[in-house]
Order: sequence, then structure tokens, then C-alpha cells
Amino acid sequence: MAYIDFIQPVHQATKRDYLARVLAGNKAEFATVAKQFDIDYWDGNRNTGYGGYHYDGRWQEIAKRLAQHYHLKSGHRVLDIGCGKGFLLHDLLLAVPGLAIMGVDVSSYAIENALSEVKNFLKVGNAVSLTYPDDYFDLVISINTLHNMRLPDLEIALKEIERVGKSHKYIVMDGYRTEQEKVNLLYWQLTCECFFTPEEWEWLFSKCGYHGDYSLIYFK
Repeated sequence: MAYIDFIQPVHQATKRDYLARVLAGNKAEFATVAKQFDIDYWDGNRNTGYGGYHYDGRWQEIAKRLAQHYHLKSGHRVLDIGCGKGFLLHDLLLAVPGLAIMGVDVSSYAIENALSEVKNFLKVGNAVSLTYPDDYFDLVISINTLHNMRLPDLEIALKEIERVGKSHKYIVMDGYRTEQEKVNLLYWQLTCECFFTPEEWEWLFSKCGYHGDYSLIYFK
């Protein structure tokens, strides 16, 4: 298991006014709507999610780095858990033509509105019950998704990732190192259920038998 940060360029590209999100209205109601993972989360108001989740190519450089680091080749199987509208899988195909891509997401809206180039490779699904054989994928990725689960389901999901991943795994979770980062995370998050310090995440990974790579998002 290694800490590898592929995600910071995308995370830092988004400007966040933490206090404004809290003062915009009833944040508890916003979170309740966001957790439906329907149109309001993906393409509704910014208070309840992305405020419009459209392809803009921002994942291309990350896709290239993933492909290089994990030595992806044509024919390799890649699974994206929490694939959303398939933007990262689309860019992985650009980086490595011939990949066998698959994606699952709990949001039927995201799958229905996925990029046409990858839509046929995506389906509604949940990380706690992956319908794939053991050791099936050369790379399993899950970015900013698993922390939306409560702890019992998160433990199952980490074990499922280990089960279906033959070679490499890479996940990204929310974390904090200071009280300020924790406050910022609480102000900004809408769907997050699990967020821990780096030491706590490492303890949890070990307890669940997760041996893949990981990175943490910090809200500075």
C-alpha cells in the first residue's frame, strides 16, 4: 500500500467558499437532496452538488498518470467504482485505446446521462456487492466515492475491491490533518459519511485488508 497523489490538480482547480455554502440556506436540507444522487446533485444548484457536471477534459492528465504508473495496456480490465458520468473512464480510453473499461455508480441519473462513448460500459451498482469474479481487474479505482458510505458498508466495499482487483487498486477519500481542515470539510461536504485523519485511514485500511494505493483530499 502506498500513498500516491494523482488527484490534486483537479481538486485544487475548484474554488470553494466554505462559509458561503453554510450561509446559503438550510445545509441539512441541501445534504438530504444531494444524497439522492439525482438531477439536483449532478446538474442542479451548486448548493446541492456539482451545479452542472459536464465534461471539460480536466481528467485527461490524471488518466495519463494512472495509465503510466500502473502500466496499463490494451486489453487490461479497469473498473471505476463511483464512475458518475464516465469522464475518467473516457479519458483512460484516450490514454490507452483498447482498455476493457467498466464502471458502476449508485446513481441511475448519472448512468443515464453518461458520455455516449462509454455509456454502454457503465451500470448502476454498489461497491458492497460487486458482480465480478475474484481477481478480475488489472486496476480498480474509486475517487471521492467510498467515503459516502457508512462505516459497516465501507468495510465491505474495501474487501470487495480487494477481491475483484487482481493487480492494482487506487482510491481517494476525504481526510483532515488540522481542526481548520476538518471545519472546512464539514462546511463543504454534502454526502460524506466517513472522514478521518491519515493515521485513522491507514488503520482502517489495515483492518479491512485493503492493500492498494490511496490518496486523501484535504480542504485547506
